[in-house]
Amino acid sequence: MFREMRRKDRKLTSQEVEEILANGEYGILTTISPDGYPYGVPLSYVFFNKAIYFHSATKGHKLDNIADNNKVSFTVVAKTEVLQAKFTTKYESVILFGKAVEAPADEKEVALLEIIKKYSPDYVEEGIEYIAESGSAARVIKIELQHVTGKAKK
Repeated sequence: MFREMRRKDRKLTSQEVEEILANGEYGILTTISPDGYPYGVPLSYVFFNKAIYFHSATKGHKLDNIADNNKVSFTVVAKTEVLQAKFTTKYESVILFGKAVEAPADEKEVALLEIIKKYSPDYVEEGIEYIAESGSAARVIKIELQHVTGKAKK
């Protein structure tokens, strides 16, 4: 069903993959529009409980696509360095495939708090208040992982 990685010599370990997912600043979510065109959008996310979580407005292109077809791809790129004289780039990356679903109510608040801890660790108390005041204006989507690969050129 999923292709094997072509450059097996660049394959990352599961631990390295999880570190990239945990520490990545942003990821690119790719969905498929009903007209068949892919739609890639950068977004903030958090990786925990072996899943990717992101928050969203209650309506929009990515949510429409997910409602039509919940199969998605998510990419995180880390530690890039262009090596001009060698005509190449050092990098680490993770590509995953999964199914995007609305996070159950009991996971929504936890996911929002994890996002606050990741992106605003000095403002967790304020973040908790923010979630309480505006959490209903957001949806939280969970990507249930089905296939994950990580690769690097170091």
